[in-house]
Amino acid sequence: MNTAGHSEATERRGLELTPFRGLRYDPDRVGSLAAVTSPPYDVVVRPDGLLHLESADPHNIVRLILPQAATPDARNEQAARTLRRWRAEGVLTADPEPGLYVYEQRDGDGLVQRGLIGALRVSDPDERVVLPHEDVMPHVVADRAALMRATRANFEPLLLTYRGGTGAVSGLIDTTAERPPLLATTTEDGFGHRLWQLTDPGDLARVRSELARHQALIADGHHRWATYRRLRAEHPSPGPWDYGLVLLVDTVRYPLRVRAIHRLLHDLPVDAAVTAVKDRFRVRRLDAGTSLPAALDVLAGAARQGNAFLLAGDGAFHLVDRPDPGLLARTVPADRPEAWRTLDATVLHATLLPHVWHVPDDSAAHVSYIHDTAATVEKAERDGGTAVLMHPVREEVVRELARQGVTMPRKSTSFGPKPASGLVLRALDL
Repeated sequence: MNTAGHSEATERRGLELTPFRGLRYDPDRVGSLAAVTSPPYDVVVRPDGLLHLESADPHNIVRLILPQAATPDARNEQAARTLRRWRAEGVLTADPEPGLYVYEQRDGDGLVQRGLIGALRVSDPDERVVLPHEDVMPHVVADRAALMRATRANFEPLLLTYRGGTGAVSGLIDTTAERPPLLATTTEDGFGHRLWQLTDPGDLARVRSELARHQALIADGHHRWATYRRLRAEHPSPGPWDYGLVLLVDTVRYPLRVRAIHRLLHDLPVDAAVTAVKDRFRVRRLDAGTSLPAALDVLAGAARQGNAFLLAGDGAFHLVDRPDPGLLARTVPADRPEAWRTLDATVLHATLLPHVWHVPDDSAAHVSYIHDTAATVEKAERDGGTAVLMHPVREEVVRELARQGVTMPRKSTSFGPKPASGLVLRALDL
């Protein structure tokens, strides 16, 4: 075999988004479509957010993506039983023919995001077709893999971006959005959601041809992508495990919002965190009564000059910035690009957590990752821990590091808006 020629052919494959028979809620069998949706599994703030979703409707998708039982095996078997029952009862029904799905999200501030939901060929990292930008936690991958094995389903599309611009796909998405949708609903966060199905063979061929020239960046769903890769390796090929459910968004047409993911340090009180960091960083307590938005503005200003963090949890905000260069030189690995070495997440996970605060970052017992800023502060104040508020990384930095094959520390970014879970599912037996 000509391995060089084989490698070049593999690299040229690009994105392969294939049609599937979507599994969707029957609107007549649930209270409302909005009531059965959920944010992605890792955005749900447990347990209060979980209980809220469970009580919204007895068929809320959270009962599949975050089943509750005494053991992991029991949770996964419960999700599998629930899925089988809902399908048998007609709560979830399969579309009659395979297709791709145009998905639109719209908020009250004028943001519109549209993309394509389909089953994407799972590729290896050396193909450079799907670019990760963050590390993953093995125990989370194991948890998601066990759930998918038990249910034989992809419940949530992960979010991928590519740089398309004008072309057949853009035009097709826009003309499709002028038609009556399969479903339309508004969730409690104020976002409107609409979904259409593409089944015309000519349309599907145009999408296939254009996407084959592109690579994608994982915006949200690194653990689910790693799960897809693990499950593909476990099962015979070709087969349904060769593909995973994704939403693909062209960020030339629809730029994503990039937000930070904050950290909650459970066993570290704020006074201890501040004491430990003094003489290694500059620490400033913000004026009493400073609001959260005002504190984030201060953080944004400091972040323009270098590494900066906000600590909270004791009723005040503490700005931590201007790290000691010698400390960074001793603790941050030097074998990575400068753009990686100077990331706030790098400094947090390479310097602050292991060397200053002595907090392990590989267990939820020590560190939680929370998307909602106010919720992070509230939990820190309630539990006596420390909220570490982060400033978001620019998308171009993320994409450039991904192109270089450099992954950022886990949970470094939050791209959005994220697709709602529960609008269309993929069962592997369809």
